[in-house]
Amino acid sequence: MKNLPRLGVNIDHVATLRNARGENYPSPLRAALLCKEYGADGITAHLREDRRHINDSDILEIKKKVDLPLNFEMAPTNEMLQIAIKTKPNACCIVPEKREEVTTEGGINVIKNHNSLVNLIKELKNNGIRVSLFIDPSNDQIIAAKDIGADIIEIHTGEFCKNVHLGLNFESSFAKIKEASFFANHIGLEVHLGHGITFESIEKLSEINEIKEFNIGHFIVSESVFLGLKDTINEFKRLIEKGRVSR
Repeated sequence: MKNLPRLGVNIDHVATLRNARGENYPSPLRAALLCKEYGADGITAHLREDRRHINDSDILEIKKKVDLPLNFEMAPTNEMLQIAIKTKPNACCIVPEKREEVTTEGGINVIKNHNSLVNLIKELKNNGIRVSLFIDPSNDQIIAAKDIGADIIEIHTGEFCKNVHLGLNFESSFAKIKEASFFANHIGLEVHLGHGITFESIEKLSEINEIKEFNIGHFIVSESVFLGLKDTINEFKRLIEKGRVSR
C-alpha cells in the first residue's frame, strides 16, 4: 500500500540498557543497523544534556554508518546546535528538557520560547537541516511553529496513549490530535506523531490521514525483549497499514 506513514525507531533505551552496567553493549549502532535491516524507515536518537543514554559518539557513528534518515532530538541550546551542525542529521526535533524528568513530559511552548528558538531554527536551516518541533496538539502552538520557520511538527501523543493503555475514554484526546494534524497539514507543515505509542494505540492513530511519520522508542525496545526487534517492527508496520485500510 502506497503512502503509508513512515516508522522511525528511537534507540535511546538500547543505550539506557548499556549504560546501566557501564559496558559497551548492547550497541545502539548495532540496533540502528538491525532496524534498517528489519524495515524501519528512520532512526531517532535524543542526545540529552546529561548524556543519560545516547552519547556523542553514538550519534556520530549512527550518522556515518546507518543509511537511514537520522532524526536528532535535542534541547534548544547552543551546545546541541553546534553538535547538530557538525553531525548534519536529516532533521532535528527540538524538545523541552528538564534534568529531573524521566522522559519528555510535554511539548515545547513555541510561543513562550519564540525568542530563543528563532535564531536556533534559522541556523539549523541555513545548514541544510530540516526542523521539527515537538508540541502539544494546540492550533496556537502550530501557528507559532509555522511562523517561526519549522518544517515539521511532532505532536505529543502521551495523553491519548495513556488513556488507551489504561482502558479510559480516549475520544477527546484522539480528537485533539486529529484536528491538530489536519490544521497543521492545511497550513503546510509535515505532521509526525510520537510518545507512548504501543501496539494498542498505533492502529487508531494510523487512521489520521495527515500523519507522515511515527517515532516510537520505549515500547519497541521493551517489546523486543519478548518478540525480538524484527517481529516488533514488523508488527508495527502491519498495524499501521491495517489502520490506514480501516479508516
